[in-house]
Amino acid sequence: MQMNITGRHIDITDSLHAYTEEKMKRLEKHCDHIGNVHVILTLEKDRKKAEATIQIGKKDIYADSENTDLYKALDDLSKKLDRQLKRHKEKTQSHRNNGKFTEQ
Repeated sequence: MQMNITGRHIDITDSLHAYTEEKMKRLEKHCDHIGNVHVILTLEKDRKKAEATIQIGKKDIYADSENTDLYKALDDLSKKLDRQLKRHKEKTQSHRNNGKFTEQ
């Protein structure tokens, strides 16, 4: 997984970079073929925003989150991406098994 972290109007500190990487690496448990992850952290007055785009094959998954604390915004972003990746995994698995008959 290749990861790009961009800061808009904010300097990305080592601790913020490490925290972001940790949160995004947890997403690999749902999908092992994640190609590229692009995270954008934005600071505007009292509003902090975290956005991410994950590339899985030919599909892009996008989520964003706003909060007064950037770390909380990253937590919320991670949860949103987690839900979307679970849904994506369920869809792909159900489509693969769609024509098969299973005995019980």
